[in-house]
Amino acid sequence: MVRKESGPGGGEETASGLPVSLERAWGLRERPVKGPKPGLTLERIVAAAVALAEAEGLGAVSMGRVAKELGASTMSLYRYVDTKGELYLLMQDAASDDPPSLPPAEGGWRAGLTRWVIGLRAMYHSHLWMLRIPLSGPPASPQSVAWMEYGLAALDGSGLDEAERLGVVTLLSGYVRQEATLMSDLDAAYTANGLTPDVVLRRYARTLTHLTTPERNPAVTRLLNSDVFAYAAGPDEDADTDFHFGLERVLDGVAALVERRTREV
Repeated sequence: MVRKESGPGGGEETASGLPVSLERAWGLRERPVKGPKPGLTLERIVAAAVALAEAEGLGAVSMGRVAKELGASTMSLYRYVDTKGELYLLMQDAASDDPPSLPPAEGGWRAGLTRWVIGLRAMYHSHLWMLRIPLSGPPASPQSVAWMEYGLAALDGSGLDEAERLGVVTLLSGYVRQEATLMSDLDAAYTANGLTPDVVLRRYARTLTHLTTPERNPAVTRLLNSDVFAYAAGPDEDADTDFHFGLERVLDGVAALVERRTREV
């Protein structure tokens, strides 16, 4: 028998260690047939919260605001979800895309991970509010575990052990999240200032030229004398180029580890 203790947000401690609402997301609990307001369900609460985040950003989501959108009292929501953090996890799960299907075996681990990373990046760029959800622990919702499953399975045949596979998946997911957050922050800054990325880069190059000298900053001077700040490509194309450059370098590092493990066999 599992002893019931205080769980996250003061709720009931469950056999899985998850809040009751997340157990429902996994299909481990029956849906409640009674509630404080007819028609109010966990699915409606989460859908209303996601709609708010999509329209106004994560900052617009509060228990009070969601309750108002549903025509319910704030306290009635706590019959379904204990905390706002718990609601965030349910929102992310509801809005997440399915991971891609695994590629044919002949594609190898590198093709599989590339496909996984591109899909994860596309999901974040489509739902930028997800990046504002504070990380509170390892993946525990159905969709987040499904994405982890794909990343781990893509490394079948690589020769890496389970700890190394988890390390690779964590490294790549962190790279994707960091890049998407950076692009989101830069885009918000450009919009707020009414500037385009090419104008920002030209101004930055002019500032660096004014502040540095070849004697004190020879490496920066070489950078300024190159065409790095020319910004010939469009903003989206340039961001894609930078992203794929970084991804290939990370995968090169994984490939070196795979090769080393192969030699050790």
